[in-house]
Amino acid sequence: MEKLKGKKIVMIIAPENFRDEEYQIPKEIFESYGISVTTASTRTGKARGMLGAEVSVEYTILDLRPSNFDAVVVVGGGGSKVYLWNSPELINFVKKAYELEKIVAAICLSPAVLAKSGILKDKKATVYPDREAIELLKENGANYTGKGVEVDGRVVTANGPKMAKQFAEEIVKLLEKE
Repeated sequence: MEKLKGKKIVMIIAPENFRDEEYQIPKEIFESYGISVTTASTRTGKARGMLGAEVSVEYTILDLRPSNFDAVVVVGGGGSKVYLWNSPELINFVKKAYELEKIVAAICLSPAVLAKSGILKDKKATVYPDREAIELLKENGANYTGKGVEVDGRVVTANGPKMAKQFAEEIVKLLEKE
């Protein structure tokens, strides 16, 4: 646990309709290991989860640099399709983080962002069982598996809120290896 102190994760959420558990459970797990968590979105202010959680967001993606973090985690939920899938800033952020050899992770509908960034090409990946999301992964060269959680190198994907704990634990394992 000591060796994770000083590690930094940025969690990116949609400003509306992010999936509460996919943010709260991993954040709690990361912080229990002493990992510093920064929350960002496409805009600052109050972000609202699908189940009513409210999160105060102080940073937009443009305010941050991937080089300042050990891992980038993109949270899912219905808002992912609306606010994250087509955000050029987020797609570039994720791509840059991957190029810098950071851990890049996404859960629920958000692996579509990783697919659009090009980093899932020839990688095993999973996503929420939504036809459009699955097609996006396949169109961008991912080997879609349909599993609950998939780890391929430095990329972690998960298919929804039931996998939030295992998703976070896989990210922690990768951080421990560094």
